[in-house]
Amino acid sequence: MYEVVGETTTTSRASVETLSAIVLSLVLSSFAMSVTRLLNRHAPLTARSSNVTASILSEPTENSAAPSFDPWAAPPASPANPEASGEIKGRVTYEGTLPKYKPLNMVNEPTCAKHYTAPVFPENVVAGPDNRLSNVVVYISAGVQEETVPRQPAMLKQRGCRYLPHVLAMETNQEIWVQNDDSVAHTVHPMARVNKELNRSQPPGTPPMVIKYDKPEVIQVKCELHPWMRGVFVVLKNSHYSVSDESGGFSLPDLPPGKYTVKAWHEQFGEQSQVVNIGGGETKELNFVFKVTP
Repeated sequence: MYEVVGETTTTSRASVETLSAIVLSLVLSSFAMSVTRLLNRHAPLTARSSNVTASILSEPTENSAAPSFDPWAAPPASPANPEASGEIKGRVTYEGTLPKYKPLNMVNEPTCAKHYTAPVFPENVVAGPDNRLSNVVVYISAGVQEETVPRQPAMLKQRGCRYLPHVLAMETNQEIWVQNDDSVAHTVHPMARVNKELNRSQPPGTPPMVIKYDKPEVIQVKCELHPWMRGVFVVLKNSHYSVSDESGGFSLPDLPPGKYTVKAWHEQFGEQSQVVNIGGGETKELNFVFKVTP
């Protein structure tokens, strides 16, 4: 009898210990799952690229830089917006009496003369209502850095035995494409002094002639076959320039804040300059007045 009771007691204790182990196992398993879910909420997303994953998770070696990305760090602050570009705009006018010019005589070239139904005058002075002056090159001469050469060429056309446009501005090392739209031959003779001078023939129907200058200069252009054909190349150091239109207006946009020297050049009346300060996003009005004597 005693032995039976002792055996039952031993069995009961074993059962209790087994049950306790099972309960403890369930509690630990539940706790582990909770911890895993909590960690997964804060873990970074798996990188799509194995290279990116390696750069984030691998330890830096002696020859490699430490990862630049810390998954636990706060996101970097957004960079401050750059200051908005400013603009200089205005108008060019004249005071006084303009010189009088005779019409161009194209009688010896009837092919060109037939392009016109009214007299054609020289374009070294082109004025409009209210004393407004066209063909004035307004440009930044100081205050901006030199820029890369633009891919877009400057275009000069010979049409009706005239240069279009009469005043062509461009940057140093920018290509100038000269095209002959007439049915007669022309010569292209830019009379450069600082740059290399050239004089080339261009028959009708030929491909555009390509010219390029590496130094700033104002260059008079003429055709040796048609003496009334005259034009001007204005080679500048940067892209901040404008040629005044028929209303005398000009605009120099995309200028960062700073101090600038602005020059206005006219083929007949010379050059003027003004200094102006531009703030971020500011538009400054700047006018030029040329005094003319007959």
